[in-house]
Amino acid sequence: MKATTPIEGGTAASHAPAAAKKILLVDDHPITRQGLRTLISQQPGLTVVGESDNAAQAMELATKLEPDIAIVDIALRSANGIELTKNLKAHSPGLLILIVSMHDEDLFAERALRAGARGYLMKHEASEKVVEALEKIAAGELYISERVRARMLSRLVNNRTGEVTSPVESLSDREMEVFQLIGNGYATRQIAERLNLSVKTIDSYREHLKLKLNLDSGADLVRYAIQWVKSQDSV
Repeated sequence: MKATTPIEGGTAASHAPAAAKKILLVDDHPITRQGLRTLISQQPGLTVVGESDNAAQAMELATKLEPDIAIVDIALRSANGIELTKNLKAHSPGLLILIVSMHDEDLFAERALRAGARGYLMKHEASEKVVEALEKIAAGELYISERVRARMLSRLVNNRTGEVTSPVESLSDREMEVFQLIGNGYATRQIAERLNLSVKTIDSYREHLKLKLNLDSGADLVRYAIQWVKSQDSV
């Protein structure tokens, strides 16, 4: 494993081979980052140049290290991976992004692609799939499962691009972020602080969520969100 030296807000590997694709890891689980780093270090055409556990640090490292590919988890300590993907693409249009997440691809894969990611891989997939995904997006292809590809093709062929199969799918990316935080037990003020928004704005999001999800009260919203998060954790 290559030695690393600290960089503000993360770590950076030194002396990367010139021909190797430079990879930035963004995941708030150290064990996951270690596993990915070990796997990638065994590939002759890939090298990890930096890693971070949150969105702000990831933006900083992306600017300083100019990686070719970022592997991003959806669940981060600050802004989620979908928002981070949008921000990374806005600042570094040429950066290729692979989302690797435990969250159900039926809900998040298309959101990730719309945000600018070039691939989506669920964490329970075999490790060789990570290398395959990196090689495909480096070659200019999209990497998604056959199930997601078939679903997207079906919508295109049948002109049902706006079709949803669950009320949660109708949520915007920001509404989804607030919904997830509610399900993880965050109170309104905590969500406001985490997302750098006002309490009034979060209250407004909660009202929109109740309407979209056809819920009668704030307590119903909390229960529904908790149940949904638990269902995602069990995927």
